[in-house]
Formats: sequence, structure tokens, C-alpha cells
Amino acid sequence: MMKKYIISSVLFILYTAAYAQNSNKPVKVEPGVSLQLATYRAQVISDIQYKLSFNVTNSSKVAVNGIEDIDFNLKVIDQPLQLDFKQTTENLHKVTVNGKLAVVDFKDEHIVIPVKYLHAGRNIAHLEFTPAPASLNINTEYLYALFVPDHARTVFPCFDQPDLKGKFELSMNVPTGWKVLSNGLKRDSVVNKIGVTYNFANSDKLPTYLFSFTAGEYKSVKQKLGKREAEFLHRETDEKKIKFSTDSIFIAHQNAISFLEEWTGIPFPFQKIGFVAIPDFQFGGMEHPGEVQYKASSLFLDEGATKDQFIGRANLISHETAHMWFGDLVTMRWFNDVWMKEVFANFMADKVTEKMMGTETFNLKFLQDHYPAAYGVDRTQGTNPIRQQLDNLQEAGSMYGNIIYHKAPIMMRQLELLMGKENFQAGIREYLKKYAYSNATWPDLIAILSKHTKFNLYEWNKVWVNQPGRPVFNYAVKYNGSKISNLTITQTPEYGENRLWPQAFEITLVYSNHNQFVQVNMNNEKVVLKQVEGMEKPLYILFNTNGMGYGLFPTDKEATLQWYNIEKPLQRASTYIAAYENMLAGRYFKPDELLNLFSKGLTLETNEMNLRLINGYISNIYWNFTAPATRSSIATKLEQMLWDAMQQQFAANNKKIMFKTYQDIALSPEAKANIYSIWQKQQAPTGVKLAEDDYTSMALSIALKSDTVTSVIKQQQARITNADRKKRLDFLMPALSLDVKERDAFFNSLHERSNRQKEAWVTTGLSYLNHPLRQSTSIKHLPESLNMLEEIQKTGDIFFPQSWLGSIFGNYQSKDAAQIVRDFIKAHPNYNPKLKGKILQAADNVFRAEKLVN
Repeated sequence: MMKKYIISSVLFILYTAAYAQNSNKPVKVEPGVSLQLATYRAQVISDIQYKLSFNVTNSSKVAVNGIEDIDFNLKVIDQPLQLDFKQTTENLHKVTVNGKLAVVDFKDEHIVIPVKYLHAGRNIAHLEFTPAPASLNINTEYLYALFVPDHARTVFPCFDQPDLKGKFELSMNVPTGWKVLSNGLKRDSVVNKIGVTYNFANSDKLPTYLFSFTAGEYKSVKQKLGKREAEFLHRETDEKKIKFSTDSIFIAHQNAISFLEEWTGIPFPFQKIGFVAIPDFQFGGMEHPGEVQYKASSLFLDEGATKDQFIGRANLISHETAHMWFGDLVTMRWFNDVWMKEVFANFMADKVTEKMMGTETFNLKFLQDHYPAAYGVDRTQGTNPIRQQLDNLQEAGSMYGNIIYHKAPIMMRQLELLMGKENFQAGIREYLKKYAYSNATWPDLIAILSKHTKFNLYEWNKVWVNQPGRPVFNYAVKYNGSKISNLTITQTPEYGENRLWPQAFEITLVYSNHNQFVQVNMNNEKVVLKQVEGMEKPLYILFNTNGMGYGLFPTDKEATLQWYNIEKPLQRASTYIAAYENMLAGRYFKPDELLNLFSKGLTLETNEMNLRLINGYISNIYWNFTAPATRSSIATKLEQMLWDAMQQQFAANNKKIMFKTYQDIALSPEAKANIYSIWQKQQAPTGVKLAEDDYTSMALSIALKSDTVTSVIKQQQARITNADRKKRLDFLMPALSLDVKERDAFFNSLHERSNRQKEAWVTTGLSYLNHPLRQSTSIKHLPESLNMLEEIQKTGDIFFPQSWLGSIFGNYQSKDAAQIVRDFIKAHPNYNPKLKGKILQAADNVFRAEKLVN
């Protein structure tokens, strides 16, 4: 295991040495962008300038054509030059190199330019082409370019690798009335017979995956952020949402920029600030400088939004803003280090949250945001290290997931704790200044951080970054009368070879009149806590009460009756998370026991974030780890408990959380009739604020559980004024149909790539199609869902494979479903290991349900 990742970390060095000794060795032409090709081109190509012109027409259907000049310096000419272009021959119309019409070899996703057209020094390639529509995300009234990680080559010929940064000068001709936003400042616009041409100034130095633009029927809002004017494009039509959210969105950007400028010591590093809200965007956001793209529903909130939604929006904006320094200013050299930009974006966004909302809220949000999500992958047989091997850029999308977004920030927080905040900050500032507008690797950063600490970061790095998995903690306590004589904590890996995760965390000894906090430095597999010897026997012990430790922590069963009396919300949250993880591991709790324990907290837990956490666990246990017959027998009681708790909770957001769970678990005729009445009259329960999105969610839930699919959804459509949201319901309707044949047709339609364009719509539809109430007729689609995965990975965006699998397998608990997964893996012994890992991650609950559900 270790050898594999050691080799990965030095591949660049080996390839560089090889080319230094034999620069005439030709690079194989093959699909994607191989590490070999990328390494060679980085040696010989520099000073890249792209000039791109796109003509967008919109009569009955949006169409795009492109013209491009690539100006670059070529150090040596020892073999043909490969330009990346993942298209067919019909899409490449003309290639001119240094003023000569060139006859090129167009194969395996590359335009191969013969040596005879090239010369040492400056070269200019002129190309005329038709872009692929997929990565341009073309809609009737708008389009947007989304190229991460290697999709720029599907739209225009380029050197599509992160360490060949260039500048982009863009010109776009669009229909009259359309607005355009890109990385550079708008230089001018010219009205012509067929529309308007917008010319942009040269961008800052960027890798191809950060070049972007959007054009369409948007509204434009401009405000000053400090001394800079920022532009915001959106398609929202709800005036209440616009009024309620717009100023807050600009303020959140300003707060994030101010914090990051101060923390890094580097002013905002790009020429402009601009962002766009896109309906049903594939991600939460994407960090293109000057044209940050956001999912519209994440930005536009209303008066019914919960505290968690407001914090989530601020955190999302801070995350994308942090990328301006981490990822955009300093970019990873190769996508095996993509996690570096994501870990810092999350880590710094959390620091912004801490400053804006206080340390207590930050600690609680950090724990709830990162730990359950990281555990959800790291507990599975398909888990992966933070840093992975990558031989070809076409596989880069499969590297994204909860390990880099959620385990990595936990790792980084432990690193900061190990080094000390000031030393850590000094090291990061040095790193940013040294590699500004350039590229760096994780070893580059470790080398700099090592200068600011006495600890051996290379050894620490081996287990935290280069190996997968999490530790399992156990404890043993002995008493001499009423005194503690010995308290020992041990750490073992959950899977795989023996190893140690060095880390620090806190345990709490709870007494009737006080608490004793004990710091644990887990630097060995077994630690004896000498400092507690001779202390009085506690009522119970709480583990990881500061939320800093990472792993499966014990639960003291003596504490279960006192959970809701624990004073600090962070300590309670840590206890809830450990209990749920232990249930999944078959330790301490059976599912029905834990469901009862969490249900008691519906009236006793008053912290909004904690209440949302236990409500989520209740829904998960109810649908995933409770047998269907048992579920039916407990539904009425649980529904009543939620309804009563909604009345007893005082905070409006807490009431709304209860109602959402009530809506989710409702099975009895009485509960379903109650929800239908609320939806039909649009009269929310007392103290609960519901908005359009809530009533839409309710309509879909009613359709799932009743025989009124078409009428309910059509009525909800009639209430909606936003065209994008109407189209979404049109798409989802067949997935909720009462007719099995129509649901089957919905699934079969997804074989066509064009029907998968709105990935968020697809995964929502699949979640309804594979809901526990519909699984008896949908399980037959599981084998084909797995067969389609490689195509999903090739044609979809980076999160689509995991969201595809999650929406399909997320709620299955049958042995038959588990066997389908095992049979598929057995039948494909040479299957893509990264995709196999995604399957095992998504199916983990299915495997656990086999053992846990009676």
C-alpha cells in the first residue's frame, strides 16, 4: 500500500529526469491527458496566450461556433506537438500553424501538429471549430462554461493541464438582450445585425479549468466591494427572495475577502469580482476568478430559511472566495493534489465562519459539517486516501468526494494544532508568496511547513494523507474502591494494516456537581492517562468532547439516559455522532434502541443544529435500518411524537425541522391527509414558516405516497412563476408516476446523454424512483445502473458518479440489492478501481443493513 503512494508522489521527478536524459523520446498519443504528456509539455511549452471568439445564436435552438488563436513559446522541437481536443473530426474545421494551413493528425482526442510546422520560440496556431454542447451547459435562455477538471478540451483546443497556465482574451457574440460574464473585465460591446459582441480584457494567468464564461437572459446587479465594483448575474424571479438575499450575498463576499486578505497578507489577487447564480447548478459553486458560479438555490433564501441554511450560504461563499488564493493564485501541479485547493477552501471558509459567528458556533458546525461526511466514506471498504495516484487527467473527476472535502479539513486542523496557529499561518503565507500565479505540490508545501515546526511532518503525513481509513478507539477503566486506578485508551485501524493516527482530543469525566476535562495526546497505540489516577469514580465518561478527534469513539452506556442534560451543544453533538457510528459498526446499540434514544431528544434538544442532526439520524434509521413491517408498526407513534415536539419547540426553525421530518417519515393515512391539507390550503402549522420551495417539496412527497401524482404536481406548477423551476417538475413527474411502465421509461431515458444534462434533476428523480416505497419495482434497474457508471463518469461532471450511485443505492436494505452489488464486482475483476471504490462507498449502508435489520 505505501509503495504505491510513494511512487505516486515522485512520478513528476522521475518523468522530469527521464526527459532531461532523453528529450527525443516521443510521447504516446492516447485518450485523455496522460501524466507523461503533461510532464513533457510542461518542460517545453511556456507563455501561453489564448484568444477565443465564440458566436452564440439562438433561434429555435442555441448553437455555438468558435475561432481561436493560441500563441505560445516552444523551447525545443523534438517531436510533434499534441493539442488536446476531445471532439470528432467534423468539429475541427481549420488549423493554421505559423501562417501555414496545416495538415494534422487528429486522433485519440488530440490534434497532432507535425514538426515541420513548428519552430523554436513563439508559435501561433489558428483553429476554427464547433464546441461540444455538454460542457457549455446550453439551455434555451442561457449557457455556462464549466471545465473542471479536464473539460476545456471538449470545447476548444488547448493544453488542458493545470501547470500550463495561460491568459485568455475572450470575445463573445450573443443574442440581443443577453448578458455576459467572464474572467476578464469587459472592455467594450458592439451592437451588430445579429446581436451584441462583448470583448473582454485579457484575463489573469489561469489554468484551462478556471477559464469560464456565462451568457444568457440574466438580471445584473452591481455593488461596490471595497474599492472594486462587483457584478452579480441571476435568473431569480421571486421578488421577496431577491430583496431578502441580494445585499447579504454581497456582504458575505466582502466579509470573506477582507478576512482572507488579512489572514494571507496578500490582497485580492485577481482583476475583478463577479459571480452568477445558476439554476440547478451541478455543484454548490465553482471558483472561476471573476465569474464564480453558484447554485441559485444556495444563494437565494427567504424568511423561512433556517439558521443552518444561512450559515451554509456564508460558508459556501467563503469557500469559493478562499479559492482565489488557494487553487487559483497557487494551483496544484497535477490533479492528484486537487484536494489541496479543496482542503484550504473548506478550512479557510470555516475560519471565516468562526470570525463571523463565534468560536462556539464554528466548533459545532465544523464537527457536524465534516465528521459524519468523512466517516460516511472512511468507514467503507471503498475508502481512499486524501492524496491519490493519477496517471491520466481523464480520471481526475473520480478523485473528488467527501474524503478531500471533509476528512482533509479535519487533517488540516490537526496539523494546525500540532504546529501552533502562528507557525502554521507563517508557513502558509510563505507558500502562497513563493508560488503565486504558479503551481505547487503537496511535498512543496510540507517542505515549507516543516521549516516552521520541530515535528516530523513527513512521518505524520504518511498515515493522515497517504493512507485511507480511520482508527477505532476503545477504553478500559479500573477502580480501587471509589477511585480511578487506571484509565487506558487504545487505537487500532478499522481496516487494513496496523498504523497510528497521531492526534489530540479531549475526554470528560462527568460528576454530579462538576466536570473534569482531560486532554489526550494519542501518540501511541495505547495511552495510559496518568493524570486521572486517584480521581473519584465518575458517573460516566464522554469521549471526544471538544470534537477534535477523528475516529470511531466509544460510548459509555451509563451516559445514554443523560445525553440531553449534557450542558454544551458541542459535547452533545459529538455524543450523537459517536452513537450513530457505533450503531453502524454493531457496537453498543441496535437500530431500534438508538431510534428510541434519538426520539426522546425531539423535545429535549433545543439547539437548532443538533436538532437537525438527530432528525437526520431518525430518518436514516427509519428508512435504512428498520424492517418494512416494523416501520409500518411504529409510523403512527413516531409521527405523533414529531407533531407533538413541533408544538413544544419554541424556535421557528426548530419547528420547521420537525415538520420536515414529519413529512419525510409520514406513512399513516392520518399523517398523509394532514400533509395534503397543509399543502392544498398553503396554511403552515402554527409557528412554521413555509415558502414556495417547501410546498414544492411537499407536493413531490405527496405524489410519492398517494395516487394524485399528476394533479398535485400540475397544481404546484401552476403556483410557480419561475420557468426554470416549472421545467424541473416536468422532468421529475415520470419518476413519480403510478404507472410502473412510465417509471421504467424514465430510467431508460437516462441512457441518452442529453437527458442527463441537468444532473441535479436526474439524481432527484432517481432518489424517488428508488425510494423504499418503490423499490419492489425498481430493484430490477440496479444492474443496469451499475453498467452505466463508466459512461456516467466519462460524460458527467465530477460529482455525478457518486451522486448517481448515492441516489440509487442510498435507501436499499435488502439482501437482494447487496447481492447485485457483489455480483457486479465479481463479474468485473478488472474494473476501474476508483469507480469500484465509489460503488462500495454507496453500497455500504446496504451491506450494513443486511446485518442490522431483523
